[in-house]
Amino acid sequence: MKLLKPIYKLYEWYILRNLKKEKMPRHVAIIMDGNRRYSRLQGSKDPIQGHKKGIKTLEKVLDWCIDLGIEIVTVYAFSTENFKRPKNEVEGLMRLFEENFKKVAENEKIHKNRVKIKAVGDLDLLPENVKEAIRIAEKATEEYDDKILNIAIGYDGRLEIVEATRKIAQMVKEGKIEPEDIDEDTINDNLYTAGLEDPHLIIRTSGEERLSGFLLWQSSYSELYFCDSLWPEFRKVDFLRALRSYQERERRFGI
Repeated sequence: MKLLKPIYKLYEWYILRNLKKEKMPRHVAIIMDGNRRYSRLQGSKDPIQGHKKGIKTLEKVLDWCIDLGIEIVTVYAFSTENFKRPKNEVEGLMRLFEENFKKVAENEKIHKNRVKIKAVGDLDLLPENVKEAIRIAEKATEEYDDKILNIAIGYDGRLEIVEATRKIAQMVKEGKIEPEDIDEDTINDNLYTAGLEDPHLIIRTSGEERLSGFLLWQSSYSELYFCDSLWPEFRKVDFLRALRSYQERERRFGI
């Protein structure tokens, strides 16, 4: 493996030198898949070990995005379906979320690069200690607007659309808007991601080729890239390949 590192470094340099700054996606979204499989392959029965390694990977990816000038990153951290996982895993994940949201609030890199932290999803589903940690992180970074990190937690794309529909129906009921006034902007303004530009590129790791309910409305014209690497093993060369693929495509809006 050590012998391969110089080769990968050379490959990174080769891809990077051919990437065009003006064609870099402004918003990259990532489905961080494969943490549990990574744990099993490492011989561990505790899936939390894979999730911990996955957090380290996310930290590296954020550094790469900052270096490359990518302004918005949205990551799929925990879906509503994930609540059905074994109790010990869910509780372990909630402890990790609490711990790391609090860490983010004090992270020097976050403040140096003026990264706004935002949790998106049905936060009412989360334990109070996690919600409080989210409030701490969001409060500590609320003045920033240079970069944005959205963490989708307690998230489901269908539920998001349902919730938006309910809000709009309530506005119609209260006479605030007329049914004929409802358009795409009305929907956008009532999603969890209200005010954010749609993702230009969505990356999913672990070899699975589906969105699994991630940003269903927002991904209409996103470019999709599927990578075989498990999330904890996701390398810079994998990320650069995704960006290269994105830049080589001719983006089309429609069929």
